[in-house]
Amino acid sequence: MTHVEDELTSQPECWTRAASEAARFAEALPVPGERVAIVGCGTSYFMAQAAAALRESTGQGETDAFAASEFPHGRRYDRVVALTRSGTTTEVLDLLGGLKGRTRTTAITADPDTPVMTAADEIAVLDFADERSVVQTRFATTALTLLRAHLGLHPDAAVTDARTALAGPLPQGLVECTQFTFLGRGWTVGVAGEAALKMREASLSWAEAYPAMEYRHGPISVTTSSTATWMFGEAPDGLAEQVRSTGGSWIEGRLDPLAELVRVQRLAVAVAASRGLDPDRPRHLTRSVILAP
Repeated sequence: MTHVEDELTSQPECWTRAASEAARFAEALPVPGERVAIVGCGTSYFMAQAAAALRESTGQGETDAFAASEFPHGRRYDRVVALTRSGTTTEVLDLLGGLKGRTRTTAITADPDTPVMTAADEIAVLDFADERSVVQTRFATTALTLLRAHLGLHPDAAVTDARTALAGPLPQGLVECTQFTFLGRGWTVGVAGEAALKMREASLSWAEAYPAMEYRHGPISVTTSSTATWMFGEAPDGLAEQVRSTGGSWIEGRLDPLAELVRVQRLAVAVAASRGLDPDRPRHLTRSVILAP
């Protein structure tokens, strides 16, 4: 079993623990009414998008998401939350250093022995969700689960659905597909983006992600019989039929969106295996991006 496989199968337990510990981290996390930015790089950026959409949609305060390298320094926020598994990513540390003493910052990390521990004002350490793999799975979903629970939005069904996602078979014929498209709405747009990234990283697949309504505005033109289109959450009326009319496969996510992401993680590993690839050694990638000064 690869590290990725081992780590993705532990997600139900990680989510349960994160939800149970949300109250312990409450003082480090945004409070209602704060104007907040959530930042990250790669996978963490997509989780930031999902968390920001969830928070703002429930009326808890204006919330934006940015890649750490693209943070708009001209805007004022009450708090900036940084998601960083390694605690060593250059762009995140540079941003936190620039905000020190001016804007309250929180870091959610997996490693308590890294520079982020002093770079941020407040810390939430999810060391039980740390990973050996380059490809992120459980830390990302556990960090989002912590934020969902903090917002009062973590459903008990999420863990049950994650177990279902791990135990059930994958949809037939997907491993043979040559193109994968993931669609979302609201907070699941970020989840769809992460699903596409997992397919690219682990299996070198042609994978894309879009807001569901945007799929009709151009991207559907490249859909063929070898395309799998996977919807996170409720699909817009008529979209499933339109995708099927192209000859492509339509997969409608019926589980909690994070549990659907677990299914995609499994698919990425399966596609990698079918192509003779090692998902623990993704091409051109390292566990953390540390840029030379």
